[in-house]
Amino acid sequence: MLLIVIAFLGGVLTILSPCILPVVPFVFARSDKPFATGRLPLLVGLALTFALVTGVGIAGLSGAAQLNHYGRWVSLALFGVFGASLLFPALSARLSRPFFGIGNRVAALSNARGTRFQVGSALLLGIATGLLWAPCAGPILGLILTGAALHGANWTTAAALTAYAFGAASSLAVVSGLGKRALDGLKRSLGLGERVRRAMGALVLLTVTAIGFGFDTRALAHVPSASTTGVENRLVGLLSANAAQQPRIQRVSVKAPSALPVEGQLPSLDGAQGWLNSPPLTADALRGKVTVVNFWTYSCINCLRTLPYLKTWSDRYRNDGLMVVGVHTPEFAFEHDPSNVKRAVGDLGIHYPVAIDNDYKIWQAFGNQYWPAFYIVDAQGRIRYHHFGEGGYGEAEKVIQQLLAESGHAMQTRDLPPISGAGAQAAADSSNVESGETYVGYQQARGFASPQDIRPDDVATYTVPAQLRLNSWAFGGKWIVGGEAAVVDEAHGRIAYRFHARDLHLVLGPSANGKPVRFRVTIDGAAPGDSHGADVAPDGSGVVTSARLYQLVRQQGDVRDRTFTIEFLDPGVQAFSFTFG
Repeated sequence: MLLIVIAFLGGVLTILSPCILPVVPFVFARSDKPFATGRLPLLVGLALTFALVTGVGIAGLSGAAQLNHYGRWVSLALFGVFGASLLFPALSARLSRPFFGIGNRVAALSNARGTRFQVGSALLLGIATGLLWAPCAGPILGLILTGAALHGANWTTAAALTAYAFGAASSLAVVSGLGKRALDGLKRSLGLGERVRRAMGALVLLTVTAIGFGFDTRALAHVPSASTTGVENRLVGLLSANAAQQPRIQRVSVKAPSALPVEGQLPSLDGAQGWLNSPPLTADALRGKVTVVNFWTYSCINCLRTLPYLKTWSDRYRNDGLMVVGVHTPEFAFEHDPSNVKRAVGDLGIHYPVAIDNDYKIWQAFGNQYWPAFYIVDAQGRIRYHHFGEGGYGEAEKVIQQLLAESGHAMQTRDLPPISGAGAQAAADSSNVESGETYVGYQQARGFASPQDIRPDDVATYTVPAQLRLNSWAFGGKWIVGGEAAVVDEAHGRIAYRFHARDLHLVLGPSANGKPVRFRVTIDGAAPGDSHGADVAPDGSGVVTSARLYQLVRQQGDVRDRTFTIEFLDPGVQAFSFTFG
């Protein structure tokens, strides 16, 4: 229930996001109509269509992509006729071709006096608007879509999408109401009713043209992440806190022998594509051991920062009956390659068993939704504790000790040294992080600041502006920007980023043929010196040898806004995403 409430609030917040702008003209153009028969049906049609089309897409039904593609063009044609009828009222009487004959009927329905016709035409325009709306995937919508993609379509997904859409429709209803007041005022005071009508028609036609040529998508790529992200993150945090109290794993009616609850039985581990550091493990084989199951992926900075604790627990308590099991569930395409995972496990010094969960089978069996996440299972195979995200390590270690004691291992009271990591595995300086994860591929790119529009999947030359705002970034040189990553097409291609954090990381991969790529890093135009990251020398030099996360900056002293630049001295590098700490 809380997810649905938060989804609705997330939809309400979209009115503050630039991604709502492309559909505002369509809603505003109906502001002169009565709310119950002219505007409410449009908003209901928008909400239901968005929820339905998005739900069909994430369900993976055959033809979903084609339905969305052709539906958008039909919608653009419909709004083209609608805009033309507003701009040129006499047009519908003069044009006789079949396409505009349809337009005549639409225009006639739009201007009909009967309530039934007004509702029908408004609903039709709402359906068209829903096919055109593509909101930014902020934290809340991203949570809904990720959960749906991983767990499949279900009533919770449908309810959350519908709540999100109706939240956005509620905000648009407010905009429409304000628009109606403004239009009524203009008509009364200046007698500009006909001119306003034609201006609305021109705005609709301009918007149709912009969407048809993809100008809206290109323009939004230049817009920094919406200011609502912080609010959404707090709402998602509220949901996570509730999840910690009410786990997603179904409880079983077993009386716990202590204060720790029983959250369910350890699910099957049979879905792994392969295993590292161990033969295949099963839930039955782990009976008699206390087990920590950790979901992670090797290029995730949050996951890397949990590894010092997991590795230390494995070493400290192995002889007392503890088993740590990593479940590697990938995010990027290169993380699906078992050889890449094997190399990363070796480089990171992980010696406990790791399941390769490329098909998300184990992830789905646990009902998991987070990187990182860990579940602690007692010797009887019952899940007794879980934690999502970083932190909570002290409490988790106490749970491990308690469950080992319950299984018959005498835990000696002893002073244990603190656990800490080095390089990218060191804890984040959370109080100074004002920059968030930023994807470089065009599918999720935000804050792009090059003067040139992104040309998807094509070679293009980009430039870095003289000044970058905080949390904006730009390409320099020739790049091929793909959906997931960008590839530099010639030597000396650059990426510049204005950031505020102690640490800056970038997920990079070598050229397609595996050839290493040299790079040079500068901070505010100078070599990083003592502020170099673990993968960079003080003079700023480094080499991309494998696909992974690279720590490029660790500021010494006061943390402030800085401009980071990385120049690739060889072509072919793949850049995926920035993270900070």
